[in-house]
Amino acid sequence: MEDSETSSLSGLQAVPDRGMVLSITTSDHLSESARPSKHRERPSKSPRRRRKGTSLQRRGDVHEQLLSENDRQRLPGQHKHLEPSGLASDPAESSPKRRAHFLHGPYPATQFGPKARILPNPTSVMHIQDPASQRLTWNKPPVNVLIIRKIRDETLVEPFKELCRFLVEEKQMMVYVERRVADDVTLSQDETFSSIRNQLCSFREGFDDISDCIDLIICLGGDGTLLYASSLFQGSVPPVMAFHLGSLGFLTPFKFESFKMEVAKVFEGNAAITLRSRLKVKVVKVPLQREAQQPYSGEPQPEQQNGPLPHGHANNESGKVTLQLQVLNEVVVDRGPSSYLSNVDLYLDGRLITSVQGDGVIVSTPTGSTAYAAAAGASMIHPNVPAIMVTPICPHSLSFRPIVVPAGVELMITLSPDARNTAWVSFDGRKRQEIQYGDCIKITTSCYPVPSICCHDLVYDWFESLAQCLHWNVRKRQARLTDTSDSSDTEN
Repeated sequence: MEDSETSSLSGLQAVPDRGMVLSITTSDHLSESARPSKHRERPSKSPRRRRKGTSLQRRGDVHEQLLSENDRQRLPGQHKHLEPSGLASDPAESSPKRRAHFLHGPYPATQFGPKARILPNPTSVMHIQDPASQRLTWNKPPVNVLIIRKIRDETLVEPFKELCRFLVEEKQMMVYVERRVADDVTLSQDETFSSIRNQLCSFREGFDDISDCIDLIICLGGDGTLLYASSLFQGSVPPVMAFHLGSLGFLTPFKFESFKMEVAKVFEGNAAITLRSRLKVKVVKVPLQREAQQPYSGEPQPEQQNGPLPHGHANNESGKVTLQLQVLNEVVVDRGPSSYLSNVDLYLDGRLITSVQGDGVIVSTPTGSTAYAAAAGASMIHPNVPAIMVTPICPHSLSFRPIVVPAGVELMITLSPDARNTAWVSFDGRKRQEIQYGDCIKITTSCYPVPSICCHDLVYDWFESLAQCLHWNVRKRQARLTDTSDSSDTEN
């Protein structure tokens, strides 16, 4: 078996309580202590973070010893694994070396916020597991809960009050809400809720960092609330419990009528979760003096062939990373307000794959395959499948079909040299900006998934959402034949 095939599909450590587990020996995944972390780059750390870092270092020493034993047990002729792309230093920040190629995505972080993690499996170090065995556990009892409520929806005021009362009075939790939610006129005018409202902790997006203090996220609304919760955590994401109080509700499996029982179950632990992979996106801008930014002259440029990145074309190493995001659904590149076709080049691990001429292109996660990509004609993929989807938007070609690429590759999108207009890009429908000549967008799978808590299990919930929200394969049933003698199959 080749190295790329021996890589773990999900890299999770969970109790194999259901299904068969295939144990493998591999050294291409390291512990969390060996992984670059945003928290370690900070000059100052809280005592909690310092203690956590010490424990992670101890775990890393044990893991390195296990990995060295695995190296000694390598079969004859089996090559040593290269460093996975998720652990390699960023080439734009350290050296111009080409990134390592791995078909599977990076080893996902199994620590979700300060207290939640995947229940470890004591029988093996690394294994390919049944996704149905992914269970959530708590290192310590959760204390801080973030409530994301859909804004400008008066029907959610009462459910929000009930949930806050339950968490504060019955569960003695510390509840965090957005400042604009806490300052809602309806809440401020309710005197019976004033005592609870005074105990709420408020924050402002972009000003207050709450990534290190939230243990659990509860969403009240539609799918947009879960997307917004994902955007608040650009690193490790706490477990997310989403209640269906919006319009579509594909990502919100829980019913609010039984919220007390469901929330109590989650606090007890051992809940089924779906690890929804995200995209790590970098937007690299060239300096303002753009030599390549010339108006379209009417003369066609030399046609590019599939192959390595041409010298001098979109040399983004000399550019500046102006935006780096974790995206849950999709990255959309479109033609914006221009009436011309969008013309962008698509690279995969440094090689030109194709040029997209049409209204644009969608790069989505399996979670995003049921969103904009599904409307553009893509297939729907289960969120546990490690993959990245590339879907053209109204391509001016009869043969341009949507494709699925391995999760470990790096995609790059640049404006074609002979494009007649610039392009525009958005990330989960937010932070829309213009892409000009020389700019590029780098996309790969992030090692920080969103742990979405399941109502039943990750298989049943997904197909239930397909049936209830998208009416997948809904058709009037064909009537059976009442007289079988009319069938041609029975004729002699």
